Amino acid sequence: MTENRAVQQKSVRRNRVAAAACVAAALIAVSVVGTRSATADEPAHRAAVADRPVAADRPAAVATPATGLGSAALVQSEDQVRQGLNPVGATVSLAGRQGLSACSGEETMRDLTKGGASAYASVTWTFATDGLLTESAASAPTANAAAAWEQQLVALVQDCQKEPAGHWYYGAAHTLTAAGGTARWYPSYSGDGTGSGGVAVLRSGTRVALVELTGRPTGTPAAVEGITTAALKRLAS
Repeated sequence: MTENRAVQQKSVRRNRVAAAACVAAALIAVSVVGTRSATADEPAHRAAVADRPVAADRPAAVATPATGLGSAALVQSEDQVRQGLNPVGATVSLAGRQGLSACSGEETMRDLTKGGASAYASVTWTFATDGLLTESAASAPTANAAAAWEQQLVALVQDCQKEPAGHWYYGAAHTLTAAGGTARWYPSYSGDGTGSGGVAVLRSGTRVALVELTGRPTGTPAAVEGITTAALKRLAS
C-alpha cells in the first residue's frame, strides 16, 4: 500500500506543471481578466477567508491580519514586469490551502505547518499565455518553528531534483540573501532539458514562503532569480 501511494503521489507531482498551463488557459478563456474559480491547485472545499481576484495593474492587496502577514508580503505584479513577465490577474487568499508547488501534489502550507502558523497568505498569478506564478507564505510562532518549516520546504523541493528520464525536474540550488532574509532557488527543466521556470524557498525572520514560476521559459533562470529576490524583499516588509 505504501509503495502504491508513493507512486500515485509522484504521478500527481509530474502532471502538475502541464495541468497548470491548462488551468491558466482555461481561466483566461472563461473569465474576466483577474478572476478565477477554485481549481485543483486550490480545492473547492478550502476556507474562503479573504479569497478574492484582483486585476494585474494594481497590487494584490487584502486586509492584513493582526499578525502582520498579508498579501502585501507576497510578490506583486510590478516585480514580475521587471523580469519580462506580463501578469494579467491574481487570486489571493489568507487560508493557507493553495497547493505548494508542482512537486508537492495536493499538499498545502496549512498541511505542512499542521495548522500551526499564526497567519497564512497565498497568491496565484495568471498570464496571457501558458504559465502560472504561485506563492504560499506562513508566519511561524517562533524562530525554531520557522527554521523547521523551511527545512521541510527544502526537502520537498529536493525530492524532485532526481526524476526518471523524460520527466521535468528541479536543478541545482542557488542561494541568495536580501533584506535580512535568505532564499534557495532552483531552476526547473522539462523532460528534454529545456528551462521552464523555477521554484524558491524563502525565509525572513519567522516568515517562510515558497514561490514557483511554471511553464514560462522566457528569462529562465534569470527571471527566477529576479522573482526570488523580489519575493524575499516583500516577505521581509
